[in-house]
Amino acid sequence: MEVLLKSVETVPVTEPEMWWGTLGTMRPFPNFKPEKDVREIQMALEKKDVNTLVRILTNRTNAQRQDISQAFRTLKQQDLSQALKKLLSGALVDLLLGLLMTPAQFDAHRLRQAMHGLGTDEETLLEVLCTRSAQQLKDITIAYKQEFKRYLENDLISESSKVFTNLILSILKKEQENMQGVIEYQLIDRDVRTLTEALSGKKADPIPWIRVLTTRDYDHLDRVLFRWECIQGETVDKALQKHFSGDLRLGLRVLVRTIQNTPLYLAQRLQACMKKNNVLFGILVSRSEEDLLSVRVEYRRLTNTSLYSALQKEFKGDLQLALLALCRAEDV
Repeated sequence: MEVLLKSVETVPVTEPEMWWGTLGTMRPFPNFKPEKDVREIQMALEKKDVNTLVRILTNRTNAQRQDISQAFRTLKQQDLSQALKKLLSGALVDLLLGLLMTPAQFDAHRLRQAMHGLGTDEETLLEVLCTRSAQQLKDITIAYKQEFKRYLENDLISESSKVFTNLILSILKKEQENMQGVIEYQLIDRDVRTLTEALSGKKADPIPWIRVLTTRDYDHLDRVLFRWECIQGETVDKALQKHFSGDLRLGLRVLVRTIQNTPLYLAQRLQACMKKNNVLFGILVSRSEEDLLSVRVEYRRLTNTSLYSALQKEFKGDLQLALLALCRAEDV
């Protein structure tokens, strides 16, 4: 195991200019040559050298991995994913296959998995939908149709109740209302009143909450929710727990938590689901080029343990090597 960990530590990934403007842990590999990687990967496949496969695929950005996949297909006349499936099995191959997908394909597969089989994993649906931009959601919708020959919107409708369907479809579409000419502070006041009035009757009305939370940008909503909490003297999360129930309550709570602090929400998911590979892999792979550094910071604050140490404790062997490479470093 000491040899495996040493191979992670010696990978060159830290040229200063590559750190600028990103909160991801994955940086472009310097002097990247896909043909060279393909030769190393082919040799590793022949020798069943899993360490080398993990080292290469967890130290390239998604764009670089796509170049490797294309070069492998061109030079070797076969699909790299299929070659990995022949050699590997279990959780490790699931992780590496996820790394070889585009971000939209990866999220499409997570959504399909959450809806496939008995029962629906509502929180995974919400995690993906609530933490992606409008453009990312459009890309995911296209990828879902290409990968599964099915319409994402139809599958979401078939898997959920009416009001919850209204919520998740509104999140999926993220259509911004035209507020041209409305002054920011006036719109904040209006939205705060709308949310307050929706909770004031005998039965709380979820529709205004859904409309406001899915038709404004997150910076504006963060101000609205902060103002609402100051006026009401309680957290929005507590109010939602009190006034709503079931999947709708879960959906509104996840949406609000991602608006207020996405990295904290993801850290809480990791803490609760460390042993669930679909959640762990989903967050590490999808956030490794976005904000995994921020998620690591929140995880440390939340648990008083670094994410790196938690992964070291929970996993062993080549899977541990791969996960630590995505996490990247210890937080002290």
